Amino acid sequence: MKFSKCKLDGILLIEPEVFFDERGFFLESFKVESYKKIGITENFVQDNLSRSKKNILRGMHFTKKTPQSQIVTVIRGSIFDVVIDIRKDSSTFGQWFGSELRDDGLRQIYMPDGFAHGFFVLSDWADLHYKVSQPYDSSDQAGINWADPEIQIKWPSNKPNLNMRDEMFPMLKDLNFAKKKF
Repeated sequence: MKFSKCKLDGILLIEPEVFFDERGFFLESFKVESYKKIGITENFVQDNLSRSKKNILRGMHFTKKTPQSQIVTVIRGSIFDVVIDIRKDSSTFGQWFGSELRDDGLRQIYMPDGFAHGFFVLSDWADLHYKVSQPYDSSDQAGINWADPEIQIKWPSNKPNLNMRDEMFPMLKDLNFAKKKF
């Protein structure tokens, strides 16, 4: 397994070892010992799957009371995946990192708690697998506006398809933990 650190402290891009043959491929999408060796020590308690069609933007999501770490893998299609640092004491607070994740590259992105997450679907369909460190609780969901002008995420489209909740999320500066100016 290979991994690389990103400009935001704690974010890792992971390339699991993939074994190909005439039948297809095999990979271990998660093995506790291997991930501990690269510093991922959370106890992951839930796996989630989502499917989205082309031009859908989901995000920028985070949990308020029970922050969760995530490992995201695209198992079908391709996405532009984005994380925003929302750790108020971080030197990179309010900054973002984006990377394309695809089923033919089989990279994963790891984000510890303290990050908002979202993605834009590039392919006709995309299926994502999320490994998370806290159980899902719909009452704990929150978000940051995908088009926050102070964060300036460079999305592949400026006219994505969003649901009403994601479209109406507040700007980072309007959230309680956002005390720092950019």
